[in-house]
Order: sequence, then structure tokens, then C-alpha cells
Amino acid sequence: MIDENTFGNKKVLFHTLGCKLNFAESSTIGQLLAERGVQPCGKDETPDICVINTCTVTEAANKKCRQEIRKLARRYPKAVIVVTGCYAQLNSREVADIEGVDIVAGNDQKAEIADFIENWYNNQEKQVEITPLKDLRRFIPSCSRGDRTRYFLKVQDGCNYYCSYCTIPRARGRSRSGKIGSLVEQAAEAARHGGKEIVITGVNIGDFGNDTGEHFIELLRQLDKVEGIERYRISSLEPDLLTEEVIDFVAHSQKFMPHFHIPLQSGSDEMLKLMRRHYNRRLFADKVNEIKRRMPDAFIGVDLITGMRGETPEIFEDSRAFVESLDITRLHVFSYSERPDTMALKIPYVVPASTKHSRTRRMMALSDKKLASFTARYLGTTRKVLLEHAVDADGLMKGFTDNYLRMAVPAINDLANCIVDVRLIEPLGHDDLIKGEIIR
Repeated sequence: MIDENTFGNKKVLFHTLGCKLNFAESSTIGQLLAERGVQPCGKDETPDICVINTCTVTEAANKKCRQEIRKLARRYPKAVIVVTGCYAQLNSREVADIEGVDIVAGNDQKAEIADFIENWYNNQEKQVEITPLKDLRRFIPSCSRGDRTRYFLKVQDGCNYYCSYCTIPRARGRSRSGKIGSLVEQAAEAARHGGKEIVITGVNIGDFGNDTGEHFIELLRQLDKVEGIERYRISSLEPDLLTEEVIDFVAHSQKFMPHFHIPLQSGSDEMLKLMRRHYNRRLFADKVNEIKRRMPDAFIGVDLITGMRGETPEIFEDSRAFVESLDITRLHVFSYSERPDTMALKIPYVVPASTKHSRTRRMMALSDKKLASFTARYLGTTRKVLLEHAVDADGLMKGFTDNYLRMAVPAINDLANCIVDVRLIEPLGHDDLIKGEIIR
């Protein structure tokens, strides 16, 4: 065993890419290291350990992962370089061959990274620990606070949907879930540590309980009873798994915020079939309409992919027109990236790169228009905002309204992690921030 005092003097730096689930898991890795005495690296300190938690959702994500790994390895040549996450899971040998990398850990090994680091200090030998896809069956719990005030509660991992463009089922394995009792206790523990808001995360959270015999709606009902937690947000929820029962529950709950994130990916039924999605656009529109009928103030974020194989000009225009017709708030737009070993590679029609980028820009312009329209409805009104701990260089604190508008108010330190009334004044013109005034 390594000397405890030596291990306790170490500093760790995290660099996390990708989804909220990755951020939750990075925080859990940090907690496990903290139990061994490892401390977070301060702004002007040099880390002894660097943990890069990677994403592989697009080829651009892979490229960014490689760049960040190389950059940190060059900047901190004496640090132990640990790479984990989806890119590491699918490309372990490629990652291991990057100069400076000492440990490669797959998604199923994130809870063991502290052990791997200790072994490295003992043996100074490169480690590559990857569970084969067929054996990715373990659920590793995580309820961790992010850099600000919100906690991220991982309730589910993996995915049984095999969309034609996606590698996530190969990186994360089959769908699996935590047990409601354990998840409720983790939420209660977050409350005991002062947590006010929890984001429910996973790969396909609407599939929660398919392996345990429990149900997502029951999880929501039990979390709603946890004392001390004042806000919940549900992260990305597939439209075919967003039930009327869930919509009704959120509409009546005082704790679950009027905020939904629903992947659409394309507004064309023809494209949705090529993507092997589990719904058509009529179903999607019905879900949006039902949310807005029950919760007119709800923020609805939507994922879109532009330029996938098979997206002819006519299909794109059909998709754009449908998206424009929806009463949604914001789009998260991704240019299609070809992924190895996916069914989409068999589709013959290939969209040129310049066309993909042009379509992305058009969809982003539509997103800006919708967000501006949604924001304008609330200027001059007062809404509840959870203020974050961080204060920026301009002396502002930031936070989100119940319906997910991002606010900036003059900092008052004793209001950090407090929910306050804020009057929305005007957009600040950057980072989608709205200038606010605290109402005493």
C-alpha cells in the first residue's frame, strides 16, 4: 500500500466532456479520491493527478478528447494521466497509445479509479481496464454536486435503443437502473448536505426500472417526498417514454420544475425511420402540446441532428418547417457525424459537410428566435431563482428560474444557494443571460 500521508498530499484536476451523466460520475470519482485524502487542485496549483472523462457522441467529440488528453499530458508531465468515459471505452488502445497516458478505465471501472491510481503509484505500470460490452451490466450509483449548487442524481445507465447513428449502447451497455429506495436515500443525503436542487440523469431515464420491476413515475413520486430538496429537473426523456402520467405529475408537483428536454433528432417522419427512432412527429407534437396545455410556462429543450445520411434537401425543409411549428423554447443542434459500426453507414445518400454546417446554422438561428420569443414573455415579471455559489468577475451571481431562464443579479453572498424572487429586466446580450433584480 502507498503511504497514506503521501497519497493525502496529492491534488487532482478533472476535465469532463459530454453529458450531465459524465459530470455526475466525475464528481463521484472526486469523492472517492477525497476519501483517500486527495484534494481538488486549486486554480494556481499543479495537479498530481489528471482525470479526463471523455465523450464519443460525435467524431468531433473524439477529436476534442484527444486534444484535451494531449494538452494536459504536455502541461503536467509529472501528473498521473487517467482517461475514462465513452471514448476510452470504445477506443482503449488508441487512448493508451497517446503519449503520457498512464491509466485507461472504461465506464464500468469509474468507481475503481482510486484503486488504479494507487496501483500506479505502487508499480509505475500503465493500466488498461475495460469491461467488454457484453459484461457491461453493473449500475454504479452517483449523486454528486456539480461546480455550482445543483446535485446530479444518476438513476439509470445504458440504452436498449439502437438508433442507426448512435454508438452509446456500445459505450454504455444495456439499460440498467438503481433501486428507488437507494436513490431516495441518496437524495435525502444531498438534502442533509444543503442541496436544494437535483437533476435526474441517466442515458435513457424513461427506461428506468426495466431491469428491476420498478417504474419511473413511482421514482418521481418518492423523490417528491424528500424533505429539504426544493427543486427537481428531469434531464433528457425520450418522447415515447414521456407518458401523460409523468406530464400530469410534473404539472401538479411543487418540486418538479416546468422544464423538459425531449430529443426529436428530426422533424421528418421519413428521417425518423432512417434513424430507427421509436416515434413519429405526430406523437412528438402531441407531447409538446400536452405539456404546454398543462404548463404554459414550461421550458422545452429539443435535440436535433442535421445532415445525417438520407437527409435530402426536401427532407430537411420538411423537418425545419415542423420544428418551426412547435411551441418549444430552444434547440440543441448537432451536425451528423459518422460513427464506426453504425447502421447509418448503409444509407446511400451522403450530405456534403458544407451542407450539414449550413443546415446547422439555420436550425441554430431558429433556436435563437424561439428562445428570444420565450424570454420576452417574462421580461418585467417576477420568478423564483436558485442562486449559485459562484460570483463572476463582474460581481454577478447567476441562477435559473423555475422554467430554466438563466439570470444574473448583483452578488449578495449570503443568498448563495437560496431561492429568491427575481424580477426579469432585460437580456444581457451574451450567454443567454437575463439581467435581474432581487425582490426583497
